[in-house]
Amino acid sequence: MIQSIKRNFSLSLVAILSSFLHAQDAPTPPLDIPLKLSGTFGEFRPTHFHAGLDIKTQGKEGFKVSSIKAGSVCRIKVATTGYGKCLYIQHADGTTSVYAHLKKFAPKIESFIKAYQYEKETFLTQKFLKIGEMTVEQGEVIGYSGNTGGSLGPHLHFEIRDTKAETPLNPLQLRFEIPDSIRPIVQGFYRYKKEENGLSKKTQLPLERINDSVYQADLQLLGGTHAFGIRLFDRQDLSYNRNGIYKAVVKVNGEEKFSYTFDKIDFRDGKKIDALIDYLTYREERIRIQKLFRDLDVDYSFLPKTAPDGLVNFEKDRAYQIEIVVEDYTHNKTYISFYVEGKEDFRSAPVAAMQNPIAIDKDYLFAFEQHEVYVPKNTFYQSIDLVINEKKDTLIIEEIPFPQRKGFELSVAIPKALDSIERQQLSLAVYDPKEEKEEQQLLYVWTTKKDSILQTKYAYAGQYVLTKDSLAPTIKPLNFKDQQWMSNYKFLEVEVDDEFSGIKSYRATINGQWILMEHELKDKTLIYNFADIEFDQTQLNFELEVEDQVGNTSVFNATIFRKQSK
Repeated sequence: MIQSIKRNFSLSLVAILSSFLHAQDAPTPPLDIPLKLSGTFGEFRPTHFHAGLDIKTQGKEGFKVSSIKAGSVCRIKVATTGYGKCLYIQHADGTTSVYAHLKKFAPKIESFIKAYQYEKETFLTQKFLKIGEMTVEQGEVIGYSGNTGGSLGPHLHFEIRDTKAETPLNPLQLRFEIPDSIRPIVQGFYRYKKEENGLSKKTQLPLERINDSVYQADLQLLGGTHAFGIRLFDRQDLSYNRNGIYKAVVKVNGEEKFSYTFDKIDFRDGKKIDALIDYLTYREERIRIQKLFRDLDVDYSFLPKTAPDGLVNFEKDRAYQIEIVVEDYTHNKTYISFYVEGKEDFRSAPVAAMQNPIAIDKDYLFAFEQHEVYVPKNTFYQSIDLVINEKKDTLIIEEIPFPQRKGFELSVAIPKALDSIERQQLSLAVYDPKEEKEEQQLLYVWTTKKDSILQTKYAYAGQYVLTKDSLAPTIKPLNFKDQQWMSNYKFLEVEVDDEFSGIKSYRATINGQWILMEHELKDKTLIYNFADIEFDQTQLNFELEVEDQVGNTSVFNATIFRKQSK
């Protein structure tokens, strides 16, 4: 028994020492160029909190991307949206590193995933690997930077995740060399008053910049419950991009009333980002004011419900000192400081009764002649006034000045008079709210057809109509024409496009054999690498079939010629 205990103790000590030694190894930067950031961890984005670092690549593609530590490739993903070509590497210290928007993978990884794509006959793919199946060393080149997926320009999106919890961690904890001596910069500071129907619209508080770190507001005379919001950004020394901050704190008379710190987040936080901004201002003015308070029933991994909510009650004849501190990861801080003198709270005018009140804990069904709208419980964070009307063949969901957790379920009856082809081409569309009313275009809404019903689960405010998409995708050869010799070409390039519903799928063959064509949505191209397959024939019969989201298809055929390699 004593020997067993000693042995277990020795193993535990080895594990601790091993973990300690691993922790002492400085990770290799993922790029061998100066690291300049165009995005930071936790940064507020339109639909999510940013889960990693966006590292600039000088506006170019093709820089070598290295594994920050030794590890095992655990996942390879290829997509036309999101992270594009993306690699996941699991490390011995309990973390997983993620490298996204790659142009291509390193040769051993590229050949592995390409073999899998040919086996499954698909470009879009995701392959999970067993630990130890494919290992990489620290500093080993694993791919090349690019612009694939939902990227808006060449860069590397880099993440660190807790492997077991699958939650993103702030990559700046790795202490890469990213010089930063710049304090966060405040663009605007705002006050909100709690009223009977929620918070008032914003009131901007003018700020005077006292020095490079302190802003000051005038004395405020306030009564009742108030809260504050801020518009700001941060920069690093080598980058002019406007990035997010690391930490925000609100103090009243020295007591912390609200705070969040972006050391880690949960992917589920992203769906709730609208509840942590001034949503009405964002909808009306397209500026993003970050709340320094929580007024809705929302729980974030970095801001639990048990934490102070930032709503401050000012009582008559009492004095208050307010201090706002915003901070970046290298502890550069900016302060907003001012005083409040409490006064009597005058109640605002009575709120008009809601025309169509929607409680958050109930389901609702709105049935019209042609349309049905189902609003599941917990669609909203608070009770709202929801107005929905049907005018002839148009369903109108009025503007909603409050954030939603999820969309509505909208169903439309398919007219009985339509034939089978017309039924197939039928689609749901919404008028583009960004366009002027006279020039509004219809945008495709992803739908499913079941029996005589067209349905979507992703309806928000807008004007919805049925429309017919009878136009098939277009296919255009880019670097060849029919009957052309292509012996000196490395690639076969085609442009594919669909004006309304978008490309759903495609299939390409040469002499009847499936070939891998890489799809890039941004430039609408499909590209085949001739090095993939060594054909025995000189004559190559190329065929490409493309289908859009409603089932319209186009087929393109061409004959090309290539000399056989000796």
